[in-house]
Amino acid sequence: MQKNPYGQNYKGDNHTFRMFKDEGDELGSVPWNQKIFQNDTSYKCPTYIVQTPPCQGSCPSGHNIRGWLDIVRGIEKPPGDMSWQEYAFQRAADANPFPSIMGRVCPAPCEDGCNRNEVEDTVGINAVEQFIGDNAKKEGYKFKIEAKDTGKKVAIIGGGCGGLAAALELRKQGHSVTVFEKYEKLGGMMMYGIPDYRVPRDILQYEIERILATGIETKMNTKVGVDITVEALEKDYDAVLFAIGAMNGRSLPVPGGDAVNCVSGVAFLEAYNQGRLQHITGKVICIGGGDTSIDVVSVARRLGNIKNTADKDRPERIIFSDTAHDVVDTSKRLGADVLLTARSTIENMPAAQGEIDDANREGVEIQGQLQPIEVIQGKNNRATALRMIRLEEDGSTPIEGSEIEIECELIVSAIGQSVDSEGIDKSFFNERGFIDADRNYQVPDKPGFFVCGDVVRPHLLTTAIGQAGIVAQSIGDYLSGKEQHARPKVDVHYFDLMEKLAEWDLAPSDDYKLDGSPAEATDSANYAVHNYEDRSFVSIIPHTELFLGHFDKEERNVRSHKLVNVDNVLGNFDERLVGYNEEEAQKEAARCMSCGLCFECDNCVMYCPQDAVFKVKKDKSTLGRYVDTDYTKCIGCHICADVCPTGYIQMGLGSD
Repeated sequence: MQKNPYGQNYKGDNHTFRMFKDEGDELGSVPWNQKIFQNDTSYKCPTYIVQTPPCQGSCPSGHNIRGWLDIVRGIEKPPGDMSWQEYAFQRAADANPFPSIMGRVCPAPCEDGCNRNEVEDTVGINAVEQFIGDNAKKEGYKFKIEAKDTGKKVAIIGGGCGGLAAALELRKQGHSVTVFEKYEKLGGMMMYGIPDYRVPRDILQYEIERILATGIETKMNTKVGVDITVEALEKDYDAVLFAIGAMNGRSLPVPGGDAVNCVSGVAFLEAYNQGRLQHITGKVICIGGGDTSIDVVSVARRLGNIKNTADKDRPERIIFSDTAHDVVDTSKRLGADVLLTARSTIENMPAAQGEIDDANREGVEIQGQLQPIEVIQGKNNRATALRMIRLEEDGSTPIEGSEIEIECELIVSAIGQSVDSEGIDKSFFNERGFIDADRNYQVPDKPGFFVCGDVVRPHLLTTAIGQAGIVAQSIGDYLSGKEQHARPKVDVHYFDLMEKLAEWDLAPSDDYKLDGSPAEATDSANYAVHNYEDRSFVSIIPHTELFLGHFDKEERNVRSHKLVNVDNVLGNFDERLVGYNEEEAQKEAARCMSCGLCFECDNCVMYCPQDAVFKVKKDKSTLGRYVDTDYTKCIGCHICADVCPTGYIQMGLGSD
């Protein structure tokens, strides 16, 4: 054992001062630029630094995930007599006004980034979000509009998640908003592109109506470019936002791909979600590998197969027209023969693994490393079979002589999506049929025009919601004549300590009138927040900055899942997910490690050998100001930083 200058025993070599190590880590040397010890003085003392957690940094909508998890677990207290449930909803809805829906269908890139994965398993972020949203519906929580009317009007083209999220944010700024939607219902891909057993329509409708209740006007069954021109919108409104979804599918790009019974995945799902498509006929082959293809084959298995149907009732007749199937007697349905093919290996398919597992269990045949090369057509331009070739594991190299033909009655292409730009000036669109945008989501060289969502680049629903928040700020700046905000390196919804202090009437006083820079720093005056720095805008905290040894291994509270299999899939349109109850939500939220922000564990207070770190008095304390440091006692030993589980305490240079 060696002695450090302060008499504390620790293991390590002559270049190491760390008292503790994380499980699985070796005690590494201190970086050269931190080797500043001199006798019993380091000239470094604790600084409280908030950083963005990787869950939030991985979320396309920039959700303040740590924030609402801290509320659910009881660390962050709501102001006044507000319940924690409503406070958590407000925090979650700051970034995403569809918590119930996103909690169900988002593939959760946040969970992939979660630092808890370094201990045992990710936090069930989606499941807690679903609880927050479902409870908000149960309690009837609403959005509050407190801004005064600005007199400015904004037209939004498209009523999907991006358009509606932007509409809400613009209403919060006091602007008048009108949404133009070509369909008879709002919701975009949530309404027409995802099956109802994944997105319960009563919940979706509630979350949409909660947004509309803020005073948003809608023009339904109105297709911009056909029923009204973009030029008319430009004349009548102060700004125009393109939030057009990519609701057109791509046809199969092989000889014979124009067969009448070759349809796109989005067209198939739209016909189902509109209630028109109620059964299929014969074998179905879906080409894809992504989430849309999984939805197609899962719907096909549920709809079932009707033999000897009339020509007018063939699926493609329904999909390509406005007609609908008559109600079909369930007793006449048979299990559908459904094949899903992908170019990649099954292991590398882009669809979520859970969805792939469900499809397998429900009786869908899945084959990887297959590429269509020709649609075989019979009479009346109808496909009778699909010719395919096997690929090497790279998903692109054909295997010579491996061609096969698979007979089928319906071919569904789920290989990509495009935007319906009918009637809109082509100068808005690039060569790929989408609209370019700058970082503020302005349309280049088109003042007053903005864009968000799949019309920029088809991606996740949460991506469109994240872009909506940014573009609403940009539109607000444009309407007020301000310069556009320079977007930060880490562009998310941040924890704001000043807002939190103000919420609890603890904001720094204005006793100090700034006539220039103060001559010296302060750790006592009331006009400053002491020993604190916000790096959220530029820094995402990795697990290497945490003290992982603090966290016990806790089994994840996996959300319950109603299993559907071959025996009960036919006609089974019940929701599969079973949401958390309140106790389960709080228990799972407690697994969050609060990366980059204090979660009040008291380690720093207990382990400080000089009693330099102390708890802030209760009447002055709030989240982020739970502890402080007396610099007259601190000797810079680094122990508080070493034992801080969340990486909130870091050593900063002080003065002698």
